[in-house]
Amino acid sequence: MKKKVLVLGAGLVSRPMVRYLLEKGFEVTVASRTLSRAEALIKGHPLGRAFPWTVDNEGALDMLVQWADVVVSLLPYAYHLRVARACLKHGKHLVTTSYVKPEMAALDSEAREKDLIFLNEIGLDPGIDHMSAMKLMDGIRERGGKITSFRSYCGALPAPEAADNPLRYKFGWSPRGVLLAGRNPARFLENGKVMEVPGEKLFTYHWNMEVEGVGPLEYYPNRDSLPYMKLYGIEDARTMFRGTLRYPGWSSLWAVLSSMGYLSEERMPANKSYREFTASLIGCKPEEVEKFIREEYGAGEEELEKIKWMGLLSREKIPQDKISPIELLEKLLWGKMQYRRGERDMDVLLHEIEAEFPDGRKEKHTSLLVDFGIYGQETSIAQTVSLPAAIGVRMILEGKISRRGVMIPVHREIYEPVLQELEEMGISFVEKVEVV
Repeated sequence: MKKKVLVLGAGLVSRPMVRYLLEKGFEVTVASRTLSRAEALIKGHPLGRAFPWTVDNEGALDMLVQWADVVVSLLPYAYHLRVARACLKHGKHLVTTSYVKPEMAALDSEAREKDLIFLNEIGLDPGIDHMSAMKLMDGIRERGGKITSFRSYCGALPAPEAADNPLRYKFGWSPRGVLLAGRNPARFLENGKVMEVPGEKLFTYHWNMEVEGVGPLEYYPNRDSLPYMKLYGIEDARTMFRGTLRYPGWSSLWAVLSSMGYLSEERMPANKSYREFTASLIGCKPEEVEKFIREEYGAGEEELEKIKWMGLLSREKIPQDKISPIELLEKLLWGKMQYRRGERDMDVLLHEIEAEFPDGRKEKHTSLLVDFGIYGQETSIAQTVSLPAAIGVRMILEGKISRRGVMIPVHREIYEPVLQELEEMGISFVEKVEVV
């Protein structure tokens, strides 16, 4: 009897997973509010089916989960808990590519009691970053080394030749997800000192770096790095930092937009022009917007030109009666920052790990992944997010994961086979070691 997989969501990163699972001989149902998207993923495969479903239809969710052996939630993270509870109710394994929230972690004991695997954070970032880091660190520890510093950076970007708009960014995954991530507070450890970054100040903490084969980039803190010290087994490290990569100029713009309130989800009257909406948001007259943005938010000419290009100062009328600033921003940017067919996207993932050994020797290990995709064929972000999860699903169905409960892929029994299969697919790292 064939094993069955339910994939919830048919978004930008779903296709490689669905094709992988179908090709491995599993029955796959893709449930999505847009049936045509689900049908496009199945593409007439005899083992696949598409099902129209919206997240508020709990009766249909129960039916779908009951049918499956493993459920994959590629929905926005806010819906994972609802799916997880349905999996507990019907005794089904769960896979997501999202961060483990406290509410998900709280389900660990119940999942263990029911002999279930709830495998999370198995995409790119989080996902491949965890697995490749653990491979490096376990190798160091096996030689008697002690990790003293861990720094990791990841970004999904347009390839240099495709970074042709003023923001040098295009959306390879959910635009709302990109914008919401800009509100996250962050915390990291630098030379023994804990650094706390409030969400509204996230983009004021950014630095420049050069990445081999890519060129100049900038990075800023990615959420709370400190819990990973325990998960990685490096509680004694003096530095622990996880960062997000972008092209230079990104953070200075978003520091201004965040201060202006453009990441707010509070709905406002919108029967006005974009310029008037911006003026009402920041509390000035429409004719004074440019001056106000310069003086109150410290925007330079470069940031102001980008804000104009985005359409936030346009005199065109907003085609809605009410809208939140972040939703307005999402709609404007989605219209201007999509990949054109044939353009390449690029994933960059870099680890920098320092270690000390009993004989006094010190080493610096670097591990770099630069992966390209082609929009209209297969994007890098779709492959690097959904293929690790797809491999995880196959391993669960084949009984190759012995652990139970809520987990992330930091265990050798998970990360070794996943990384090996990804390498066979051409998703691999260049590793270097330097004695310092």
